[in-house]
Amino acid sequence: MSEGARNTRRFFGASSSGAAGSGGAGSASNRDGSGIGAAASRSSDVNTGILDENVLALVFRSINFDPKALCTMARVSRRLRAVAERVLWRELCISRAPAGPGTPPPGRIVGGWPALAKLLLFCCGAASASVTGHFTGVSRFSKTSGRSFLTRRCRGDLLYVSDPCEHAVPGADDDVGAYRGVFRGFMRSRTRACLVGRRVSLETRVRCPYCGARVWSMVAAGLVPRSAWKRLGAYEGRLEYYVCVSGHLHGNCWLARLTSSDGDHDGGGGGDDSEDEDDDEDEEASTEGGSDDGHAAN
Repeated sequence: MSEGARNTRRFFGASSSGAAGSGGAGSASNRDGSGIGAAASRSSDVNTGILDENVLALVFRSINFDPKALCTMARVSRRLRAVAERVLWRELCISRAPAGPGTPPPGRIVGGWPALAKLLLFCCGAASASVTGHFTGVSRFSKTSGRSFLTRRCRGDLLYVSDPCEHAVPGADDDVGAYRGVFRGFMRSRTRACLVGRRVSLETRVRCPYCGARVWSMVAAGLVPRSAWKRLGAYEGRLEYYVCVSGHLHGNCWLARLTSSDGDHDGGGGGDDSEDEDDDEDEEASTEGGSDDGHAAN
């Protein structure tokens, strides 16, 4: 046998014996549990440092949960995206609107926290008037305004609606107002029961701009009270109003130009003086509740 052949056999023999030894050691470590412990240690190390949920929450709290920074972080990896959807978008909603639509409901939130965060911070515009969506500076959500969008039969529902975001339309004499809102407990609401009971068809060409779900047209369903036009200061009959299956609301209207005799446009759907006082308190609580998202506009 040549010297080269002997060296080759010697090399492969050493390799096989080393593999057997390491296999035996691995089996022994698995039997005594040390191998499992090492694996658990490696997996726990994955969620340390910047990947730790508590650390990320502190970092984003220091920048007021800037939505653009949060979106950028969520694109880095699937793990960070999961943390954002499970923790950070929820914390953003609570920090921006703690006394209103951002209050955590019992159980799972329909549509998800990212969709609610987008609704709080993003005006969807008006596609019918070629008005594009944009981040908002300051938004106010009020259940008093929401009550004006409910028919008398559905007044027991809890709905938060924003003030209209005004947009000038080239070539038009009037401005377009885009508004948005969200139901609390929509799955058990009277509004949903009316839509389902009347077998109102879902729209085929319109989707929710916040969660992508299908929507009902409240105009087609005949569920838009006159108080909605009055609350918005809009022309009657020139309003779009949609509610998606997750309970998100969006719409737009043509805003009427106010004159000295139009002081009643800011009123709601009526009611006695004591109810008006309660409404004003609710509105102040909603405004102070943190709908200010100035960081989103920077």
